Amino acid sequence: MKIDIISVVPELLDSPFAHSIMKRAKDKGLLEVKVINLRDHTNYPRAQVDDYAFGGGAGMVMMIEPLVNAIESLQKETTYDEVIYLTPDGETFNQRMANQLSLKNNLLIICGHYKGIDQRVRDHFITKEISIGDYVLSGGELGAAVLVDAIGRLIPGVLNDETSALTDSFQDDLLAPPVYTRPEEFRGWKVPDVLLSGNHKLIEEWRMEEALKRTEEKRPDLLDENY
Repeated sequence: MKIDIISVVPELLDSPFAHSIMKRAKDKGLLEVKVINLRDHTNYPRAQVDDYAFGGGAGMVMMIEPLVNAIESLQKETTYDEVIYLTPDGETFNQRMANQLSLKNNLLIICGHYKGIDQRVRDHFITKEISIGDYVLSGGELGAAVLVDAIGRLIPGVLNDETSALTDSFQDDLLAPPVYTRPEEFRGWKVPDVLLSGNHKLIEEWRMEEALKRTEEKRPDLLDENY
């Protein structure tokens, strides 16, 4: 999979893809992430990419010309399955969307900044608008890191145990059940006997019961929507 990201501050994305699972995905050749500096695509003096909004008001708006220059330059080399704009008024990102996007080959992510991007870019180039939550960040870079991590770990071969991703929270619209590891007893706190039984059928039944219980306690809205 190839993911290109257009950013005003590409330095913010240096670290997220240089470590852990995302680094392994890149080293294996399963994921290619390229961050494009929007300022490299402007013809305005001092690498300007923003301007005041027509009609007045506080804050700056990302200009149409640099963004279109960047998008069209990238589209000459790559056919994108989705051109994604990260924005607070987009569709809320969830595991189901991550699953769907992980099946794509090429994605382009545009990181918003300031008060957002010129609406004409959204009207004519964006195919999908995504929000990572009901709050506002200084820019879309952190959101882009969230998307890439959530999508990239689902690519076959990225995780050492591919079944791990299938048992994550939200994969079946439930929260994950409790997990335990050694030692079996610590300060008198014991691991549930069923997990030590070796009976895989009973273990799976216990995990499903605990997942339902945890979801009912912490996120009953998930059960209302799907069960």
